[in-house]
Amino acid sequence: MDHLAREQVSFPDALWSRIEAAAVSAARDRLTARRFLPLEGPFGIGLTAIECGDDRILRQPRADEAVSVMARTQPVPAIRHIFRLSIRRIAAYLEQGQPLDLSPAEDAAEAVADREEELIYRGEPDLHLPGLLGCEGHLEIAAGDWGAIERALDDVLAAATRLDEAGHRGPYALALAPALYNGLFRLYPGTDVLQLEHLRRLCTAGIFKAQIEGAVLVDPRAGTLILGQDLQAGYVGQDGIYYQFYLAESIALRVDDASAICTIGASAKRSS
Repeated sequence: MDHLAREQVSFPDALWSRIEAAAVSAARDRLTARRFLPLEGPFGIGLTAIECGDDRILRQPRADEAVSVMARTQPVPAIRHIFRLSIRRIAAYLEQGQPLDLSPAEDAAEAVADREEELIYRGEPDLHLPGLLGCEGHLEIAAGDWGAIERALDDVLAAATRLDEAGHRGPYALALAPALYNGLFRLYPGTDVLQLEHLRRLCTAGIFKAQIEGAVLVDPRAGTLILGQDLQAGYVGQDGIYYQFYLAESIALRVDDASAICTIGASAKRSS
């Protein structure tokens, strides 16, 4: 089954490989959750839902009734973005070896990556899709003003203590709003030690700049990313001027233990 519809256009495999390589490279620079959460798959485009948790008896049956057993499921969202490449530019590349601008594919890949990050961190509450920042049962602490040089370490240590008390010994990964991450490139007074380097001794699973508010400290055993279709390029059609393509993937976060997640309040901020 060629769900990518590539047979509709006679491009060499090398061109598809170039398009996907550019897309994957652009997406990789935006993705953070994949760097610290375990990933299973890809299982294919046909994966539309996953089971979460153990089987449960729906209700206690009467003595003469059969029992009903069911696991909870959650959908696996598909993410898609269309982009265009000039018919003439592709012909010049294939026939004359001229350079081919693949920035539209890179832009589309960044949009897909941003949506993946949003789903993993924030989820979709209306569709009962959990996210790291809001899943039921996660831990949280209030946050102070990270403009004070010692406050970032104090808050992250407090979050690590909460996780440790809940039985999660690490390693820990820390995801931060861009302003908070950038603020970690300050030196402790009288030293040549960056705040970032100091925190890396605690957060040995990595420190990442993510498009979130506040921060979140995670033991990677908190959940697993289930990958249906990894990022691939497909063909849509052409209008005589442009070929239309799309990038698509499908992925879901399965939260295995919400108590392995500790948010550091969205009120965390740097002084200007």
